[in-house]
Amino acid sequence: MANPPGFIPPPKGDIAQLARLARFLTPHARRIIGALAALVVASACVLALGQGLRVVIDSGFGSGDPAHLNLALAGFVLIAVVLAVATWFRFYLMMSTGERVIADLRRAVYNHVLSLSPAYFDSARTGEIVSRLTNDTTQLQQVIGFGISMFLRNALMTAGAIVLLFVASAKLAALIVLGIPATLVPILLIGRRVRRLSRDNQDRVADVSAHVDESIHEIRTVQAYVHEQADRETFGRATDAALDVGVLRVRVKAWLIALVMLIAFCAVGLILWIGGQDVLAGRMTKGELSAFVFYAVLVATGAATISEVWGEIQRAAGATERLMELLETRPQVASPAAPLPLPARVEGYVRFEAVSFAYPGRPDVSALASVSFAVSPGEHVALVGPSGAGKSTLFALLLRFYDPQSGAITIDGVNLAHCDPREVRRQVALVPQDPVIFAASVADNVRYGRPDASMEQIRAACAAAYALEFIERLPRGMDTDLGERGVKLSGGQRQRISIARGILADRPILLLDEATSSLDAESERVVQMALARLMHARATLIIAHRLATVQNADRILVMDHGRIVATGMHAELVRQEGLYAHLARLQFLAEPEAAKA
Repeated sequence: MANPPGFIPPPKGDIAQLARLARFLTPHARRIIGALAALVVASACVLALGQGLRVVIDSGFGSGDPAHLNLALAGFVLIAVVLAVATWFRFYLMMSTGERVIADLRRAVYNHVLSLSPAYFDSARTGEIVSRLTNDTTQLQQVIGFGISMFLRNALMTAGAIVLLFVASAKLAALIVLGIPATLVPILLIGRRVRRLSRDNQDRVADVSAHVDESIHEIRTVQAYVHEQADRETFGRATDAALDVGVLRVRVKAWLIALVMLIAFCAVGLILWIGGQDVLAGRMTKGELSAFVFYAVLVATGAATISEVWGEIQRAAGATERLMELLETRPQVASPAAPLPLPARVEGYVRFEAVSFAYPGRPDVSALASVSFAVSPGEHVALVGPSGAGKSTLFALLLRFYDPQSGAITIDGVNLAHCDPREVRRQVALVPQDPVIFAASVADNVRYGRPDASMEQIRAACAAAYALEFIERLPRGMDTDLGERGVKLSGGQRQRISIARGILADRPILLLDEATSSLDAESERVVQMALARLMHARATLIIAHRLATVQNADRILVMDHGRIVATGMHAELVRQEGLYAHLARLQFLAEPEAAKA
C-alpha cells in the first residue's frame, strides 16, 4: 500500500518492533507479572524433576529399600503437582492477557482509523486496513498469549538446564555449550529470511482481503456485468500469490526447525555415548547420567522450540510494524492544540473567502480557484455546473474533510481551520445523492445522526420525512433490519430514511447532494416534500444536476473549472445566455425526447 499523506515511516521490521507494544502491555502489568512468576515456578519444577529422577534411580532403586523408593517417588509426584498448578496459572494468565491486549490494540487501531482524514482513504485500500485489523492482530494474539510464553519458558529452562549440566559433569556440559552456537547459526541466518517472507505473506493476504471486500460489496455490479469469471481469475491469482509466499515461508521454516533438531539431538547422542563410558568407568552414577540426559534433552527440545517460536515472533514483529504504520499515520486535518469554539448556538452564516484548493493526491490540478460567496441562515443556495466543476469539493471543505491551501471558510465568523473538525461537523447535516444505509434496524439508521434520540423523536423524524407509511409496512417496523447498504429498500425509501436522519440531527446547516436525481416521479414528489421540511429555516447548499429542482432556490451559483462564473436566479441566468442557459437548453431539450422514448 502506498504511504498516504501524513505517514511517519517506522523503523524497518525486526524483533525490536515488538517493544512498540509496551503501551498496550502496561495496563496488564499485574497479570503479566503473575504469569511470569508462574512461569518461573513451572520451569523450576521441570528442572527439579531431573534431580528427582536422579534421587529415584540412585537412592530409590539403587538402595534396595522400598521406603526410600516410596519417599523419592512421593517427592517426584509432589513436584509434578506443583508443576501442573503453575502451568495452569501460566497458561491462563498469558492467554487471557493476550486476548485483552489484542482487544485493546484492535480498539485503538479502529478508533484511530476513524479519525484519519479522507485523504488517507483516497490512497488506502479498505481490504488491506481490514486485513491489518484481523489477520495481523490474530497473529499477534497467538504470539503474545502463547508464543512469548513458550519462548521465555524454554529459554529459562534451557539456561537452568545448562547450569545443572555443569553441576553434574563439567566435561559433558562443555560439549553441550559448544554445540549451542551450531544451533543458533541457522536460527540467526534462516530466521531473517523467515521474517521477510512473513511480511510478504501478510501483504499478499491483505491483497486477497482487499479483492474480497471490493467484489462482495459490489456484488450486484459484478453480476450485472457478468464479471464473475474475471473476478474469480483475479482472486485466484491473488490467492496463488499468497499461497506461493506462504508455502515458501513454511518450507524455509521447516528447514530451520529440522536443522536445529538434527544438530541438537546429534549432540545428545554424542553426550550419551561419552557419559555411558563414564558410568562404565565408575566416574558417574546411573542417576547422575539419567539426570544429565534429562537436562540435555531439555536443552535440545528447548532450543528446537525456541527456533520454532522465534519464527512466529518474527512474523508477529512484521504484524506489529504494519499495525504501527496505521497508528502512526497522522490525520491531515486535525484539531488545533487550542481550537476556537463555535458559538453556543450556531445560526448558520457560511462564508467562503477566496478559497483555493487542490486534492493532496493531485496537487497540480486546481479543484477550486479563489472561490468567494456567502450563505445566510434560512437561505437556499444551489450549486450548478458540469462534472468536475468543484461542487462536491465545496461540501468536503465545509465538512472540513480537507483544508484549503489558501483563503478561509467561516461559520458565524469563525475560521474553520482553527476549529475542532468534529465540532464543525456537528453543525452540518448531509443528505447525499446515494444515501448511506447501514446493515442495522430502521431506528438505528435514523438514530445515526443523533445517538441519544428517543423512539418518539425517531418516529417524529420519520413522519416528517414521509417515511412512516412504508416503515409501518415492514415486517418488524422500526426494528426491521435493512440489510447491507439498505438492499431491502427502494431508492426513494432509502432517501427518506437518509432525510429522517438529517431531520433528527437538527443541524443549522444542510448540504443536499441532488437527493432526487435517481428517483421516479412519485418517489421524487414525496422526497421533495420531505426535503422542504428539512430545509425549513436552515442555511442550505444544494448540488443540482437537474435544473428543474433549483428553479425555486433563493440563489444559484454557476460553477466551472473550480470557479464561480455566474450568480443569480433561474430566469435571470437563462437570459444571460451563459453556461447556465446552455445547460438548461441541453437538459430541457433532452427531457421531452426522453419522454417520447
